[in-house]
Amino acid sequence: MSDRAGLPLGIQISAGNLNDHKVLEDVVDAVAPVRQPVGRPRKRPDKLHGDKGYDYPGCRQALTRRGIIARIARKGVESSTRLGRHRYVIERCLEWTTRFRRLARRYEHKSSHFAAFVAAACAVICYRRAVRLDLLTSNNPN
Repeated sequence: MSDRAGLPLGIQISAGNLNDHKVLEDVVDAVAPVRQPVGRPRKRPDKLHGDKGYDYPGCRQALTRRGIIARIARKGVESSTRLGRHRYVIERCLEWTTRFRRLARRYEHKSSHFAAFVAAACAVICYRRAVRLDLLTSNNPN
């Protein structure tokens, strides 16, 4: 799961032959709380965009129970091009993680080792974005 800018929010490791919709609840629950200076911490996003692979009543109900608006393309109704700009964000996030050579192909036998490498890669991605944003704001004379 990533935010609107493509930064990874939560990761979940599963088997390669398992459909994504079956681990949707685990991924949504893996999002860590966001600390805000004022008010209570937010735990989940307001809405979630998903492709046709998540078009199941169970997925929509799980998101509704968590107070998340489901923006999921419907099978046989909506074209796949309508979700394109939102899908690009997660594809970009996945591409950033596969730039780490250790994650391009899974070499580890234990899933806990692979999950640790993915978590480290996500931390590096977020750190690089924070440094880049800090450089942009420090160079801005406004």
